[in-house]
Amino acid sequence: MPQWSFLTNHALVLSFIAQHPSITARELAQAVGITERAVRRIVQDLETDGYVAKRRVGRGLRYRVNPDLSLRHEAHWDKAVGDLLELLGWKKRATRVQRKASSRPVGTHNVVTPQQ
Repeated sequence: MPQWSFLTNHALVLSFIAQHPSITARELAQAVGITERAVRRIVQDLETDGYVAKRRVGRGLRYRVNPDLSLRHEAHWDKAVGDLLELLGWKKRATRVQRKASSRPVGTHNVVTPQQ
C-alpha cells in the first residue's frame, strides 16, 4: 500500500459502496486496507450525515448513496459527492421519475393538440 493517497478512507469506502451496494464490511475492509471496525465507524459517519442509507435485505445489507450532497470541505461545497463518485467509475442509476419519463414512446411527452 502506498505511503499516502489522494483519497481519504471515507472517500474510498463511499466509492466501494456506490459501486457495490451489497458489499460487506469485511470486503470493504480488505478493499480499503483498514479494519472492519474502522469500516463500521466510517459507514456510521456516512449514514449519520446522509451520504449513505442502508436497509436490511435477508441477512445482509444493501446501501444507497445520496449523490446530491455536497463534498464536506468548504473549498468544495459547490461540488456534489456524485460528481466525485462518477470520476471514480460510479455509474449513477436513473431515478424512478427519470426511468418513467424515458420509457414513454417518442412524441407523447405533454403533447397538446389544438381543439377545433
